[in-house]
Amino acid sequence: MNPPSAFTPDLAAYFARIGYTGPRTPTRATLDGILAAHASSIPFENLAILLGRPISLEPADVEQKLVHAMRGGYCFEQNTLLLLVLTALGFHVTPLSARVRLLLPREFTPPRTHLFLKVMIDGVPWLADVGVGSGSLSGAIRLDRDEEQPTPHEPRRLTHENGLHFHQIKLGDTWSDVYEFTGEEMHPIDREVASWWTSTNPGSKFHQTLMAARTGLDGTRYGIRNREFTHRRGAEILERHDIATPEELLEVLAQNFGLHFPAGTRFGPPGSPWPS
Repeated sequence: MNPPSAFTPDLAAYFARIGYTGPRTPTRATLDGILAAHASSIPFENLAILLGRPISLEPADVEQKLVHAMRGGYCFEQNTLLLLVLTALGFHVTPLSARVRLLLPREFTPPRTHLFLKVMIDGVPWLADVGVGSGSLSGAIRLDRDEEQPTPHEPRRLTHENGLHFHQIKLGDTWSDVYEFTGEEMHPIDREVASWWTSTNPGSKFHQTLMAARTGLDGTRYGIRNREFTHRRGAEILERHDIATPEELLEVLAQNFGLHFPAGTRFGPPGSPWPS
């Protein structure tokens, strides 16, 4: 896989894709503006995996899929694209690895198969992540602070236990783990191996569950998990309903996530919640 420096992203196409018209200087305001626009425009989704299509992390392939083909992707695609863009804008960015802990108990050890970014601005480290589904960030948070931090969506904080860092999200009055990390850089070969396992192992949740997520610019989030569609603000559920048919799923994907597939498209098995 080519290193990010060997590829120059099409910034005009990327900014048109996410509807971003703000400054391009490597500042906190630019970073926040890009995160908000990206998370609201390029949905998190694993539909290519459920269609039996391979996932490529080659920069040109990631750009083609997420920018030009108007599709979404999972963390390795989303944050690879963000890494390419931020680096091209002059940000100092380091890709880091993590274990996703959303909805998981502490006694369970998930695989180290998540990619997020550390962005240095004027000597201050910021956490940027548009690839963790319902927990994707719409604004950066500081990596060197452990108090509650606001974002355009839910509050966040970092805690530290037994040599590990935990990125947490506050829903209502409850803090929940998003992921744990050590601060270890995730090199291209590590990202390639982790993405390959995630996208090809039958035991991976990305093979077993249909997922889509997108933030709204109004502070809400849209999500699909198998048959269930939700629209929420923090812990408050604004709308929730079951998706009755594969045809309705295609309508929901188009209307709420900007994802368009030909009539008759079926996702899975084993990821499809409907009989094939």
